Amino acid sequence: LKKFVIIGPESTGKSSLAQSLAKHYETHWVDEFAREYLLKNGVNYQFEDLLTIAKGQLTLEASQLEKANKAGKNLLIIDTDMHVMKVWCEFVFNQCHTWILNRICEKQYDGYLLCNTDIAWVKDELREYPDLESRRKLYENYRDILIHQCTPWIEIKGDYQNRHNLAVDFIDAIMID
Repeated sequence: LKKFVIIGPESTGKSSLAQSLAKHYETHWVDEFAREYLLKNGVNYQFEDLLTIAKGQLTLEASQLEKANKAGKNLLIIDTDMHVMKVWCEFVFNQCHTWILNRICEKQYDGYLLCNTDIAWVKDELREYPDLESRRKLYENYRDILIHQCTPWIEIKGDYQNRHNLAVDFIDAIMID
């Protein structure tokens, strides 16, 4: 089973892309656990909450991985991973939990899709950074991480249809290998 992770700043279409790719490939996808957690517990989170969210994300990923395997799927789409948790910890609190860093070293994925900030920011009750400067800084943090690791990755940009098409071409190329 191949696993592809979608990362990037908030409001860059990650969840929409995950859903459209799961539908396209008729497979399972892993939702972003942080949304569920923050809707339930409120947006005034602390550093320790990010560790709880990270653990919840990996539990959700393991559950969907098991379901995909049982269903005989050959692909899993993942909205957010520990790189996102690392960037979030460091951007907000200038530090990261060792547990998260250790999971980054342990987890293996087949490809990353990095969503650019070139679409309009959409306000919702959980989003924190409407300013383009913060969003670009976050994007560059993700880009730097991907440049300095070995897993194939692609920048996802343009309108929603272009984003979907770029992602499908990238995934198809890796799935053929």
